[in-house]
Amino acid sequence: MRLTILAIAALFAAAPDAEGSPISGARQLTFEGVRAGEGYYSADGSKMIFQSEREPGNPFYQMYVMDLATGDVERVSPGIGKTTCGWISPDGKRVMFSSTQFDAEAQAKMQAELDFRASGQTRRYQWDYDPAYEIVERDLETGEFRQLTDALGYDAEGSYSPDGSKILFASNRHAYSEELSAEDAALLARDPSFFMELYVMDADGGNVRRLTDAPGYDGGPFWSADGTQFTWRRFSQDGARAEIYVANADGGDQREITDLGVMSWAPFFHPSGEYLIFNTNLQGFANFELYIVDAKGEKQPVRVSDRDGFDGLATFAPDGETVSWTSNATSRRNSQIFVADWDHEAAQALLAAVPVRAAAGAQTSPEIEVADLKTHVEVLASEEMAGRLTGTEGEKLATAYVADAFAAMGLAPAGDDGWFQPFDFTAGVDLGDGNALTISIDGDSEDKSIKTAWTPLAFSLTGEAAEAPVIFAGYGLVAPEEGDQATIDSYGDLDATGKWVLIWRGMPGGLSAERRTWLSRFADMRYKASVAKSRGAAGVIFAPPIRDDFPDGVPRLSYEATSGAASLPVVAVRRAEMMSMLSILGDDLDDMAHTVEAGKADGSDLIGVSVKAAVGLTFETRTGRNVLGRLDLGGGDAPPIIIGAHVDHLGRGETSGSLASSDDYGQIHFGADDNASGVAAILEVAERLASWRAEGKLDGKRDVIFAAWSGEELGLLGTEHFVDKVVEKAAASDLADLVSAYINLDMVGRMEDKVIVGGVGSSPIWEREIERRNAVIGLPIVTNADTYLPTDSTAFYLKKVPILSLFTGAHTDYHTPLDTPDKLNYDGTRDIARFVALVARSRALDDEEPPFLERDRPRGSGGRVMSGVFLGTIPDYAQEGVTGVALSGVVKGGPAQEAGVQDGDVLVGINGQELANIYDFVRSLNGLRPGETVPMIVMREGARVELEVTPQSRDQ
Repeated sequence: MRLTILAIAALFAAAPDAEGSPISGARQLTFEGVRAGEGYYSADGSKMIFQSEREPGNPFYQMYVMDLATGDVERVSPGIGKTTCGWISPDGKRVMFSSTQFDAEAQAKMQAELDFRASGQTRRYQWDYDPAYEIVERDLETGEFRQLTDALGYDAEGSYSPDGSKILFASNRHAYSEELSAEDAALLARDPSFFMELYVMDADGGNVRRLTDAPGYDGGPFWSADGTQFTWRRFSQDGARAEIYVANADGGDQREITDLGVMSWAPFFHPSGEYLIFNTNLQGFANFELYIVDAKGEKQPVRVSDRDGFDGLATFAPDGETVSWTSNATSRRNSQIFVADWDHEAAQALLAAVPVRAAAGAQTSPEIEVADLKTHVEVLASEEMAGRLTGTEGEKLATAYVADAFAAMGLAPAGDDGWFQPFDFTAGVDLGDGNALTISIDGDSEDKSIKTAWTPLAFSLTGEAAEAPVIFAGYGLVAPEEGDQATIDSYGDLDATGKWVLIWRGMPGGLSAERRTWLSRFADMRYKASVAKSRGAAGVIFAPPIRDDFPDGVPRLSYEATSGAASLPVVAVRRAEMMSMLSILGDDLDDMAHTVEAGKADGSDLIGVSVKAAVGLTFETRTGRNVLGRLDLGGGDAPPIIIGAHVDHLGRGETSGSLASSDDYGQIHFGADDNASGVAAILEVAERLASWRAEGKLDGKRDVIFAAWSGEELGLLGTEHFVDKVVEKAAASDLADLVSAYINLDMVGRMEDKVIVGGVGSSPIWEREIERRNAVIGLPIVTNADTYLPTDSTAFYLKKVPILSLFTGAHTDYHTPLDTPDKLNYDGTRDIARFVALVARSRALDDEEPPFLERDRPRGSGGRVMSGVFLGTIPDYAQEGVTGVALSGVVKGGPAQEAGVQDGDVLVGINGQELANIYDFVRSLNGLRPGETVPMIVMREGARVELEVTPQSRDQ
């Protein structure tokens, strides 16, 4: 698949205020009434006709003309019935619109709508294709109305030709005049828009001629400025998609100029005739954006607006220097007309930069090819995608690209919103109101400045913290003896009860590399705060150590989506504030710092030093989205196979997980291997299976769903959401009867000497499949029976679905900006994709469901094990707002299962320690010994359940 994937247009998206965008100076034009929209300029640009719901006693649109020189507005419709789709004649003497004013039931329909609204009831908004709509003309000098059409059916969407001699319009009149089959009659009653076609007539209403004859809605026609062409939108038969079309003035040479596979409509020519503007929901079901496309449809469309919500129905002023459109970017979130300056040269530059698209209907190569894989990876791991962090614009671009690829292959949308399945999550944190920090030294108090001198940390407890004394605990490290590594306890004999603990960030500078590596898991600030809480601390103050090689300042306020909040206040200060508190130590400070830097305990009570604080934080909720496409193989109700790969990555390292060096801080994490490689592979597998279907070689027993998951890097958020939604919808306890098998591709781009195929122990079918399909491909496969894997497949396995997960191994560029497309082994990825395609084909042709095996977890086999003990608990890294550690499941035969822990339990205590979050859990594990039974407390359906658990060695 070369550059024929039309969603590559997203790479060239431009925000209205971005450099090079054609839109600038946007402002709201209409304000009055419930809503307004569809504004069209007069031929001289001096007036605009638009529709608005603002008439007292009429709940429907009426037509208005605004004088753009004075701002005066005049209603030009009678005020009775419904109106839509206005236009001003080229000579400016008449206006045309569609109206039900001649309907004998017009007044009754108005009252019925008013009564419905007064009742407090609501309905989903849906346009009314009232068959009483007729096209009406009003003489602006005499005020007389003239009915131009008189046929049962919806006659509307009219526009004058530039010379005023013709009127283009849309109508479903033929469906009311022709004899319909029983099936079509039922369809007309259910969806009258299906029968909409384009017509042309003389300006006086005579000589009516039909121009289109295609199943589905054809509508919204407009002439080009020179009158030689017209444009319109054509919907698919199921009404789920629409594309933009252009034809000659006589209706000949009808051609599709977009192929986005989503809802694209409301096209309008720029006066130059070079390009059109239209709106599309390529970025999401409810997020319509403005795009431009060249009039010949030879290039990719380009996005020119960037705002969540509806932006559409755009038109140009006759001089081509002004654009207006309908948007709900208003203070009341109601639709009104906006207007802005338009830069024609900037629009030309945008279109010149995009690649040429293949002619409509052209097929990409059905083979799985290196060139196609490379194209996908280079797009997904490009600077424009900005690291694809969940909930960001980069993720939107990446998911739009995948959705467009699915559409081009002939897959059907399988998400909640077309191709997409959105999910909300907490993504960010900012300072709230009331933040304050006061440091007192020997009775002298000083209030510190927020942001410059100090900041609360994102996991801090919010609210006021009373004044309390301060102790210094060095680096705040507490870790048990393990192998050759000696125990460490920075607190020594210090009593932290009821006190603030001043702790240096990071680790001692005088340690060996081996010692630092071992201590790194105990050096996280959250973990240190959890230890301080276990010692009875009132709060924690983090500060940079005295060392010259450790930068001064406070850490940035950033949110980590998967770890929960601490249950005590946590702040960070600059070195100056720290030194003022440590100055109480006098000459002892240098010796103490030297001891601490050597990794030894040498803290102290800071007598005479006290701190009080108030912490206020606000949290940002964002929306991520999975992309889901279904390949229909005739499987009917049989459980489908799902093949997935996560599309998200780490952005610029804003969240936890980045392993970038200090030199690469804030740089784009391209994620070529992790996991553009996996997404590229599933796109190629989808295309291969679709080509086999088209060739009649794959009449399957079950369908295949292809999924690009988001939120994996934040804790399997996307797959957890999908699994929960499917189970909830089916009112089932697991996925066993809903999904046949799941195949995952995560980091398959760096094959050297092996391909690790995990999850083999989830079903007895996998070894047979691997043997037979790899006999064709010849991959150096190493199988792994482990089914508890730190990737998306685990969400399926926990719901009793057989899984297979492919991975080519870790590397030093993992989770850094150095994971770039040039480092991938594309030949290896091609062979992996070919192997997966053969496995998927085999499973699709098999009408037997693969048996599911529930397995013990092999010790020391990877996954999310922490500390030297093994409990067999599987934290739910997607669950938020929970005090404790929510569990997705437990390992079969593990200590937790034997203790009676169940899926869905929330672990709130172990060995006498309360657990507020996962960091408390990690800390508590370090205090456990294999074979020593300890109490455990879980919350189950609101009840507190006391259990006993006997940890095992993780290497047992």
